[in-house]
Amino acid sequence: MYALIAMFAALLVLVVLLRLKVRLGQSMVLAAVALAILLKVGPTLFCQTWLDEWHSKPLSQTTGYLFVSLAVLLCMVNVLGLAMRETGVSGQLASAMHGLFKSRRVALSIIPMLMGLLPTPGGIMLSAPMVRDLGDRIGVDRTHCAAINYWFRHQWETVWPLFPSVPLLQSMLGIPALVLISHNLAITLAGTLGGIVFLLTRGIPPRNSEHDNRAGVRKNLRDFLHAFWPIAVVAILYAAINLPPAAGIVLATVLFGIFHRLPSARWKAILREGLEPDFVLLVLGALLFKLILEAGGAIPSAVGFLQDHHTPPILLIFFLPFLVGFLTGVTMPTVAITFPFLMPMITRDGQIRMGLETLAFSGLICGLMLTPVHLCLAMSASYFQAPLGKLILRLLGPVALVAAAGLVSAWIFS
Repeated sequence: MYALIAMFAALLVLVVLLRLKVRLGQSMVLAAVALAILLKVGPTLFCQTWLDEWHSKPLSQTTGYLFVSLAVLLCMVNVLGLAMRETGVSGQLASAMHGLFKSRRVALSIIPMLMGLLPTPGGIMLSAPMVRDLGDRIGVDRTHCAAINYWFRHQWETVWPLFPSVPLLQSMLGIPALVLISHNLAITLAGTLGGIVFLLTRGIPPRNSEHDNRAGVRKNLRDFLHAFWPIAVVAILYAAINLPPAAGIVLATVLFGIFHRLPSARWKAILREGLEPDFVLLVLGALLFKLILEAGGAIPSAVGFLQDHHTPPILLIFFLPFLVGFLTGVTMPTVAITFPFLMPMITRDGQIRMGLETLAFSGLICGLMLTPVHLCLAMSASYFQAPLGKLILRLLGPVALVAAAGLVSAWIFS
């Protein structure tokens, strides 16, 4: 019980600090410090947990590596976005997307969905400059743009096998990939529908004829490729040779500057504005939060508490992944932590009741999409300069549809 109280108290500290207008990165670090105090995670225990990571995890999953790579990625995406705006390329992209897809709503949602096929920590920032510039062009509120980019970026999480949680869960359940994907597709469809209903049918200003793009398809496609190629370079290098996106975005930014012959004086101004220290603190705070939870043994303690108090199975199946996803903000560890506890509940006579599996995964997604600990949500709020509370409120409708999809699946298939 104490572990649950400590975790929610730390999140309350975060909320209060944000209400006091403390910047998001600073608030995240202070909330992590509060969590360490509450869980009695001192410097010795913290350092021991950090050192254990280096021996038990691949380098790409360690806190130090993630801190450097995510901080570089976040800052350099901001720098690239500023460089694209400085050269006028981002304006061409917004116009091209509007012209190619005709529908402003399709244009706003398709960009993050396409980039969402490339699962990488902090990858939401790859589509953020495009969505922000297109939203500015057609007059969409920045908070609403942040919600659209964030929500549609994550619609592949339950079915796309490049997300490590999908093959992990498949191996844990011992079922064919097609079976898992076909059932979890209900979550993806419900999430997409929720995004359309709650984010695309409202908050979009009436069409302004001044914003219509009357250019031909060839010009729009050329402008799109002209602006999209830096992001494509990052995606292609990641998929082809597994080059970390942080390194890819640095390379793409350098190539962009060379291609457009940006003088050093303009580069200095762009770097001074784009390398935002609070972005670094934001990444640091989120990763500290996760590491302190591990050091304090908070998650197993919370799981044990819920089991000891005989929480109804159907509620536990949804709420346990929701809770762990909300507290950690990471999908794969949530699957690894919760599904071993849930296996006896979702199995009957040796058969997996897939409706209950879908219910559990929908709970995970709901918790993941609403927590300020989720790096993508925190980075979206920071990049789009959107109040975190207002951003979360705009996600409640789509999240409710995802939860409903899980409940319906449990009712039909179990």
